[in-house]
Amino acid sequence: MLPNQHPGPAAPGGPDGTDGVVLTPEEHAEYRRLRGAAAVHHRRARWTGASLLLVVALLLSPLAVVAAWVDSEVSDTGRYVQTVAPLASDPAVQAAVTDRLTGRVVENVDVEAVTAALSGALADAGAPPAVVDRSQALAGPLSAAVTNVVHGVVDRVVTGDVFAAVWETANRRAHAAVVAMLTGGDGGALSTQGDTVRLDLGPVVDEVTERLADAGFEKAAAIPAPDRQITLFETEKLSEAQAAVRVLDVMGTWLPVLTVAVAALAVWTAPAHRTMLLVTAAGTGVAMVVLLVGLAVVRRVYLDAVPASSVPPDAAAAIYDTFVRFLRDSTRTLLVVAVITALAAYLYGPGRTARAVRSLAGRSAAAAGRALERGGVRTGPSGRWLHAHRPWTTGAVLAAAVLTLLLWNHPTVAAVALVLCVVLAVLALLAVLAEARGRAPAAAGAGHGAGP
Repeated sequence: MLPNQHPGPAAPGGPDGTDGVVLTPEEHAEYRRLRGAAAVHHRRARWTGASLLLVVALLLSPLAVVAAWVDSEVSDTGRYVQTVAPLASDPAVQAAVTDRLTGRVVENVDVEAVTAALSGALADAGAPPAVVDRSQALAGPLSAAVTNVVHGVVDRVVTGDVFAAVWETANRRAHAAVVAMLTGGDGGALSTQGDTVRLDLGPVVDEVTERLADAGFEKAAAIPAPDRQITLFETEKLSEAQAAVRVLDVMGTWLPVLTVAVAALAVWTAPAHRTMLLVTAAGTGVAMVVLLVGLAVVRRVYLDAVPASSVPPDAAAAIYDTFVRFLRDSTRTLLVVAVITALAAYLYGPGRTARAVRSLAGRSAAAAGRALERGGVRTGPSGRWLHAHRPWTTGAVLAAAVLTLLLWNHPTVAAVALVLCVVLAVLALLAVLAEARGRAPAAAGAGHGAGP
């Protein structure tokens, strides 16, 4: 080595695995450049993988929500009955059922035969010809009177407790038929005929005909079987929809789990976990908005596909809104959860607003802690432990909140708001208790002189 030559830094390891190999400044610079390039390449690869996983998760999220809804409607009889039960008390549906049954009963009453028999009886009794001729004009008023009486009887049945009870019992017993309809089968209360989905009102018709027979309308029992059904949906795409429903039914259990796992893997793979969590939550929120828009579009298509002669538009709208309300509620719930998650991820970041919010929260907790101390309340060692382990306690509270929502049976927006309020209250309480810890006890020998 020349007198003025200085050895370069030692590399962390040589080609043979030994340490302490001396590199020249040029070699060391090249080593650092290569190491930096490898780090950049690794970071880019992680971002690429995380981005691909995020795209997959966002594409799967709407399907996962729909699949979970289909699975709950198919596998849970109580959930299905809870879904369709409000239809029995919906005024539009009640009016449609009443009008349909009234029309069918009146059609089976031969008013002209009644008036003809009356005219014949009057003629046989020697009534004047003018009276006999005018008796034929009674057909219109008699038909109106019959219609009013029948409509009143049917309306009392449909709007009373009988219809609601029969409706719920029939749907509970016919849940297997609903499964068959969703998967393309037939039979039971709901059935498919070609491209048409029909609702069987047989139990309700039986109750109505029994009451009409008691009121003197023996013809009421003559309602034919085809008239005991109402068309709910008619479209050329029914077979394709049933195929999609069958796939979603199979995936209903695992698709949501897979979607959450892919999203979590995307957050874990990304170099900046908080940033990826923020992006994932925002993307999920957008996907839920898209799903809500899709439900609105499907609603419009459904209303256009139902013939007005089969079901009035207001009744058709009530049927659709009732049937998908749990799906819509779940979508809104996930939208709220996504917004809250994105907001939390932002507040933990370096943004100016986030720092201001954290600073305000810290000052407020410190002020409350000092107020407790002045009031003689000190948390002591427990408070010091909370202060030292604040990240862990915060994570435990958040994990408990997530677990609560996962174990909640079909959480709603109100449930999410309740859990959020509880989490904020608990975090605020822990922060105040940590600030009320008081002064740490002096070390042994502190404050005493070392010398005599």
